[in-house]
Amino acid sequence: MSDTFREVTRTSWGGRIARSFGGLIVGLLLVVLVPIGLFWNEGRAVTTERSLTEGAAAVVSVASEAVDPANEGKLVHLSGDIRTGETLADGDFGISAQGVRLVRQVEMYQWREEQESETETQLGGGEETVTTYTYSRGWSDEPIDSADFRQPGGHANPSMEIRGRSFQVEQATLGAFTLDKQVLDVVGGEERLEVKREQIEAINQALGGSRSALVSDGRIFLGRDPAAPQVGDYRIAYELVPLGPASLIAKQAGSGFDAYQTAAGDALLMVERGTVSAEKMFADAQTMNVIVTWVLRVVGVVVLAIGFGLVLAPLGVVADVVPFVGSLVRFGTGLAAMLLAVLTGTTTIALAWMWHRPVFALGVLAVGVAVAALIAALGRRRAGKSGGAKPDAAAWGRTAGPSPA
Repeated sequence: MSDTFREVTRTSWGGRIARSFGGLIVGLLLVVLVPIGLFWNEGRAVTTERSLTEGAAAVVSVASEAVDPANEGKLVHLSGDIRTGETLADGDFGISAQGVRLVRQVEMYQWREEQESETETQLGGGEETVTTYTYSRGWSDEPIDSADFRQPGGHANPSMEIRGRSFQVEQATLGAFTLDKQVLDVVGGEERLEVKREQIEAINQALGGSRSALVSDGRIFLGRDPAAPQVGDYRIAYELVPLGPASLIAKQAGSGFDAYQTAAGDALLMVERGTVSAEKMFADAQTMNVIVTWVLRVVGVVVLAIGFGLVLAPLGVVADVVPFVGSLVRFGTGLAAMLLAVLTGTTTIALAWMWHRPVFALGVLAVGVAVAALIAALGRRRAGKSGGAKPDAAAWGRTAGPSPA
């Protein structure tokens, strides 16, 4: 059976109009909801910035070798080695290691469907769409339901029985302090854990004869040949968050830690791998806050453009009675949608700053007004100089008048 399948569909002008009005409703929802999200994002950014600034002023760097009761309830910063007596183990495959967290990553070789469509508008407003479905096999860490394929015959995927999983120690120490789940959950720095060929006996023993395993490229392979996988084969890889140096900022609570609630609104609990100063940890957090804020701003404006585009889409569909005219209208509505998105997004962000930081926003506004007034004054002064100069009649006569006989 061919791995490529083509399908031609036709939609009448009336059907397209009805569909476009359905999209209009979705567009209106986006136009209403996205500004709310943008407003929230500005508030989140300000709260996080103030919380980090507050934390940077309050943090106390302490030694990890001893617990000082005088620091109880304070925001503390310390560095040291994370240690634990527990061993991480994935009993399903007989893999064990020393670390904070062991992550099992599972992929299954499956059929996947990709589609590509080409649409042509017909005279009279109708539309013809040619969709090409292409089927290929590849690795996926999520199950792909082949029953949803446009052509499921010959492309059946088995159910994905083995899934990814995470194993984490329940408790660890950092010097004289105890680290519980709340702290261990935010410890990152995963590194790839190579599965060794000499571990194959323990792996097959853990599988209990249900499958035969191989070790290839540092991963477990369930199937006949790693170089020629078949649909239903698995490959399993591992990542490990190692023990060792780490730096932490949190509220000291007895011999452990808790999140530090700031007056600004955020709860602070930060962990970085290695020996990192408090100043750098707060600077890194502020930088990340700026990045997240800008990413959400850009995403918000793009989604707004999509929303306005859906609202204006019926105009293009109606004009598609003559395809050339419809193309021009859609070009115009596309530009209008982007312009409206930028205006709405920036206005929302400005209003959010007025709400969350009125003094700062008014200061920026005052500077802007002052700069605009200065530019206007300079313009008037220059215009006055050029307009106030009177021509020299004698000189004009000498240069422009008729020459004496």
